[in-house]
Amino acid sequence: MLGEVLAALDPQPGMTLVDCTCGWAGHSAELLKRVGPHGLLVAFDMDAENLPKARERLDAVGHPYHLHHANFAAIGQVLAEHNIAKVDGLLADLGMSSMQVDDPARGFSYSRDGALDMRMDRSRGKTAAQLLATIGERELVQMLHELGDEPEPQKVARAIIEARDASEVTTTRQLAGIIQEATNQENWRLHPAPGKWNIHPAARTFQALRIAVNRELANLEHLLRVAPGLLKSGGTAAIISFHSGEDRLVKAAFKAGLERGQFSSVAEEPIRAGFLERTANPRSRSAKLRWAKIAS
Repeated sequence: MLGEVLAALDPQPGMTLVDCTCGWAGHSAELLKRVGPHGLLVAFDMDAENLPKARERLDAVGHPYHLHHANFAAIGQVLAEHNIAKVDGLLADLGMSSMQVDDPARGFSYSRDGALDMRMDRSRGKTAAQLLATIGERELVQMLHELGDEPEPQKVARAIIEARDASEVTTTRQLAGIIQEATNQENWRLHPAPGKWNIHPAARTFQALRIAVNRELANLEHLLRVAPGLLKSGGTAAIISFHSGEDRLVKAAFKAGLERGQFSSVAEEPIRAGFLERTANPRSRSAKLRWAKIAS
């Protein structure tokens, strides 16, 4: 959604911008080009494995930037370290990058077998396998419902608990198989008919686990609390979400900020990826971009 992001943030020469989720610098590089040699980009990524590629791309642009291996929940502290009081715009593209999904070793993919990890930062925290080894059934049901929108959370949770009690669940293939069997979808097909596609039976459970492992909603809530105070007059916050729970948080926070007078305007409806992007990148189908602007 690069075009939509650029339209929302309207980056201009000399601006100071923040990319909370740099990845391989797809958005960051384009923002840096537009702020120019007299502007500044501050970028964050939890995944240290993204930093070398991101740094290579940003170096190629040649304008000033700071790149941090950090959770964007630390945005206030990091900006203070650089003596930056406020910025002209900030972007957060939530969820996973294609590079993370496509690497079986990261454990994000239900279609590629690998260790059940799912940590954005593999240097700290519990893996998804470790979380599943200790979580209670009631808590698991709640997690699947609230973080994954799983339509059959009790059935899936019971199947996982029973499988865990019989043997450790340590790989993505194991977990996907448990879910498919529990939901009677062993013969699931992505394209059941021409022009139609189905969500994988394990997609919602994998999403819920990833969000829980990385404390994504708590981090987002913190960003939404501090964002209005970090933006200059006329500054804009733009957030791309991929899950209904994330989008609800963003929508509610922007609406509350508008009512309190912190924002002068917000996106009335979420902005969706265009047809060509949805066709080229199926993961963009669930993307929703919302923006909020401080009064000039």
